[in-house]
Order: sequence, then structure tokens, then C-alpha cells
Amino acid sequence: MTSPFQFQTTHTDGHARAGVFTTPHGKVATPQFMPVGTLASVKALDPEDLTRLGATMILANAYHLRLRPGDEMIRTMGGLHRFMQWDGPILTDSGGFQVFSLEGLRTIAEEGVAFRSHLDGSRQQFTPESVMQIERNLGADVIMQFDHVVPGQSPHELAKVAMERSVRWLERCRVAFERLQADDTRAPTPVQALFPIVQGGIHADLRRDSARSIVNGGDWVGYGVGGLSVGEAKPDMYAMLDVVNGELPTNRPRYLMGVGFPEDLVEGVARGIDLFDCVAPTRMGRTGAFFTRTGRKNIKNAQWRLDPAPLEDGCTCAACTRFSKAYIRHLFVAEEILGLRLLSLHNVHFLVALMRDARAAVQAGTFAGWSRDWLAHYHSSKTTS
Repeated sequence: MTSPFQFQTTHTDGHARAGVFTTPHGKVATPQFMPVGTLASVKALDPEDLTRLGATMILANAYHLRLRPGDEMIRTMGGLHRFMQWDGPILTDSGGFQVFSLEGLRTIAEEGVAFRSHLDGSRQQFTPESVMQIERNLGADVIMQFDHVVPGQSPHELAKVAMERSVRWLERCRVAFERLQADDTRAPTPVQALFPIVQGGIHADLRRDSARSIVNGGDWVGYGVGGLSVGEAKPDMYAMLDVVNGELPTNRPRYLMGVGFPEDLVEGVARGIDLFDCVAPTRMGRTGAFFTRTGRKNIKNAQWRLDPAPLEDGCTCAACTRFSKAYIRHLFVAEEILGLRLLSLHNVHFLVALMRDARAAVQAGTFAGWSRDWLAHYHSSKTTS
């Protein structure tokens, strides 16, 4: 039987590539930014907003959805696609980052992680096997392995322990995943893809060992790169992407987890990354920050009080084509909910459009010059937040 998952690279320019990732719920042109709908909702945005701005794949989180409203409840409602009325591809994170960020509320063992819910303090446990069942119930197209995440600046010894445990847990995820694919044929999405996650902190030898162990451990549909943008310096993150780029197969999509600032997306594409996600565009939008081609700005600054221009000249998002900076600033000063929605929409649109432009540059064979000029322009004005 032909797999519903396919990845075709159509153009390359250096290490950057443009391609198409085919899933059971549609095609994703890459490189692509995936808006984050942690709780089955991209905050302040409707699925129709996402379609209009060009998003094709979104992300949800197994940890949060397990706790509320419950993965079994979502399965009963027909799975995430039907539950949230999004008919495009979905990826679910395993919740590894969220579980390991519960400092003081969790206990790590080889079996899994025991923790207390941040909502009500109830006792919970995540294991590789239970997470595969949770993600099966949610019904995303792509599901992530359960991994051990450590802070970005973790010393070599701690990063090594977490990386090796992640590799061991990947094998347990694989076994459970294959069993569920064979036995649980009435799941919301019968055929899913399991992505492994390359770990290793900011240590090149560990990243290399992790990637090689994963590649040797199975024929994966795609690969995640995790444990970055978690406190390490940006040059360290870019250096780890260079290492991983040299180790992973070129005929599979690569997903850089939790990275979503504009400059990082451009630098990631230059290093062979195809998929990105981050909560930053909506989280920042709710605090008044918005992306522009000359850096990040804050709509609450007094300089915008009488500014009739849009957030970004030439931007085609629904906020920029209809409203002025003066009006949106007024909404924030007056604490009107519409302001949060408009900046969230603009920021997500900005990143989706940025990846569309990057894809066009790769297709035209001009990515190196385009990215150099884009980054120079982006850094040309002082960022204000």
C-alpha cells in the first residue's frame, strides 16, 4: 500500500530547499511555519483566519490536551480535525518539553515521568507508550516521540543522559506506535507518521550521536530537532543545526521545534530546516509586540499615537489592509480585545509570508543573496519590545 506521506524536494539552493510534504490531510509546501494551537485553538484566531493568511499545517500539544479536555474526549468527538474544525494537516508535540519544565512537580525515571498537573495538582504519568496512545486518540497526521528535554546550556553529562534516554524511549515509542497502527484501525486518523527527535543540547558530539542513532533505528517519515531555543545563545543553536544538517537524510522533512523568531526561521532554512513552530507570534501579539521587516516593535509606544500607516507597509494581512497603527494602539490602550487579535493575526501572517518568500527565493536560486539582504534589513533598526 502506498504511504499517504511523501516528501519531495523540488529545488535546492545551498543547504536550503523547497519541497512538498504530503500528509493524509493535504499537502504542505516547505519551508513552512506552523501556527501553534496548543489547546486546539491558535489563540485569538479562527481556522478560517489561518486559511486566509496561507497557513497549511498547525500544531497542538498532547500534554495540555491530555489534561484538558482529555484526549479520549477529543477522540469521541472525532479527533482534533473535526473537534477544532481544521481540515488541514496537524502535528502534535508529545508534551516532553512541558513535562520537563515542571521543575519541582515531576520525577524522572527510566519508565517515564511522574508529575502533578499544573491545573489541579492531580498525579499524572507520561511514558513513551502512554504518549503514543494519547497522540493516537488526538488523531494528528504527524506525532512526535516522547523525549527527555533539558535546558539549552546544560552541561555535557546531563545532555548526554537526556539524549541517550530519548533514543531508548524512541524505540519504545516505535513499538507502541506500530502496534497501535496495526490494531487501532478506528482512530480518527488511521495512518499517522511518528517523528523522532534529535537531542544533545549544544554539544556537537551528542547531536551527531543522537542523529546517527535515530537514522539507524528506523525508516522515519521525517525528523524533529528539539532542545533548541531553550536558553542557549543563537550562535550555538545555529551551530547545532549545521551539525544535524550533515547527519540527517536529505529526502525527509526536518522540523525545528519551538523556533519562531523571524531571523531564526531564515537562518534555519539556510541550514536545511523545512518546518517550524512557535507560540511567539500570538504570545507577543497579546502583549503589543509586532513583527516588521526592520525588527520587532511595540504598538503601545507613544510614537504610534497619530500614525495613519499600517503595522507594516506592503503587508497583506487583514490587520494591515484595514487598520492604522494609531487605531490598533488605541485598542491596546483601551484594553479592547480586538487589538490582541489583530496583532496576533499580523504576526502569524508575517511568519507564514516570510517562509513563502524564502521558498520563492530557493525556487529562483537566489536564496543566499535574499537571506543576506533580508537579515541585514531586519537588523538595521533597533528592535523595541
